[in-house]
Amino acid sequence: MTVTTEAAPPRHSADEKLKAERMPFGRWMRLVGWRHVVAVIMVAWALFPALYIISLSLSGGNTLTSACPPDRSGLAALSCLVPNKIDFSNYSTLLSSDQYPFVTWMKNSLILATGSATGALLMGAAAAYAFSRMRFTGRRMGMLSLMLVQMFPAVLAITAVYLLLTRILDVFPAFGLGHIWGTLLIYLGTALGVNTFLMKGYFDTIPVDLDESARIDGAGHARIFFDLIMRLALPILVVVFFVSFQSTFNELPIASVTLSDSQNTTTAVGLASLVSNPLIQEWGLMAAGGVMMAVPLFTLFLFTQKSLVTGLTAGAVKG
Repeated sequence: MTVTTEAAPPRHSADEKLKAERMPFGRWMRLVGWRHVVAVIMVAWALFPALYIISLSLSGGNTLTSACPPDRSGLAALSCLVPNKIDFSNYSTLLSSDQYPFVTWMKNSLILATGSATGALLMGAAAAYAFSRMRFTGRRMGMLSLMLVQMFPAVLAITAVYLLLTRILDVFPAFGLGHIWGTLLIYLGTALGVNTFLMKGYFDTIPVDLDESARIDGAGHARIFFDLIMRLALPILVVVFFVSFQSTFNELPIASVTLSDSQNTTTAVGLASLVSNPLIQEWGLMAAGGVMMAVPLFTLFLFTQKSLVTGLTAGAVKG
């Protein structure tokens, strides 16, 4: 006697049934789709200037119409975002021409940005540690004074900065007008208040019990600051370094006054001089310089993006 068994039909779980059922397009667009549309529009809006600059830098010309001829209008103008040809003449001109010392400009910008970001980080962290952990007379007023001073734009102090560096030039030429070290001292003072405020908010989230435990073990203020607080506050330190580096690297008004020599200035001032003359405007060279100028910032962002997100989100909450 043989017994035949029939295979049971496969059972589908509830999740598989839900996955099989597709949401109607109208409902999907009303609930989710409009967010994707807005995101695509915003991304396209943000990428348009960058793509146009890249296309202009590779066009080989020096006019704004080199990348996009005037006969292209409407939707046809979108094709200008894709380079019609690959010509690196603008890049080679900047890197090899004696008239445009782009390498010197970039070197000065990197020195100023790195020195300013490092110095502002150390000074701001020391001030933030004092405001966060110590109790002294004038603590609250000092913090408010730092924030009040930072509310005034640095452009208002250009006249004072010019006169100060002119007088310093007679005593200490290396820190006077026209030298990058004098400009570096100016940059160190402009970002102290904001950096101190940001780092103090993050230092407040670090439990004071850790300081007390380290103090019981014999650690002093210096060791607690460098070995404990600075390590725990690494995300906000990365944020402050990146923001200071970026702002100094792209700064134009102060550098245009303190470093007015076109042969020894920063990248921002040098590229601005390429198009400042109404009679001779080298837009192609400026576009090529802007692309090369973005490389250090983009590289720094790639290495610090994880800490940037952590520092900005954690420092915004006071625990």
